[in-house]
Amino acid sequence: MTNPKQNNYLVISAMGADRPGIVDEFSGQIFECGCNIEDSRMAVLGKEFALILLVSGRWDAIAKLETALDPLAKRLDLSLNQRRTDSRAQTADSLPYAVDVSAMDQPGIVHKLSKFLAKRGINIEDMSTARYPAPHTGTPMFGVHMTIGIPAKTQIAALRDDFLDFCDQLNIDAVMEPLKN
Repeated sequence: MTNPKQNNYLVISAMGADRPGIVDEFSGQIFECGCNIEDSRMAVLGKEFALILLVSGRWDAIAKLETALDPLAKRLDLSLNQRRTDSRAQTADSLPYAVDVSAMDQPGIVHKLSKFLAKRGINIEDMSTARYPAPHTGTPMFGVHMTIGIPAKTQIAALRDDFLDFCDQLNIDAVMEPLKN
């Protein structure tokens, strides 16, 4: 039997037309149900607002929130997904690294980077990308920031060399360094 005081977790994702007040409405509903936002990502993408939240609470608070989410999404005209999950176990067999990449914008950058990492058993734990104009010239540029988990058995120097060679072949500027907390 689950301890009623033990935290339960719910992942919520929602998307809809951007406007002020969405975060206020969501965070207020979460608070009113007795839950807590553990982790979140929110962004305006085009004219749409997207959010993904990891919420924790007692089992009854999570159940109350699950019931309240559909009416909230309908009222805010948002598409919504929710799923129960567990807390993520910290593993000693993974080393956290940060990767920053910038290049002239070209199709396939994310795919090529993710393929390179996946072939080596490296997990992408967090990623954000952005397209922006280069200073002075206005050339379309593309930036990627990732947090990755490198298997502890990996030889970091060899991986870094392989990664930088890979990026040079694609004409991508990149940095891979230990994650600083």
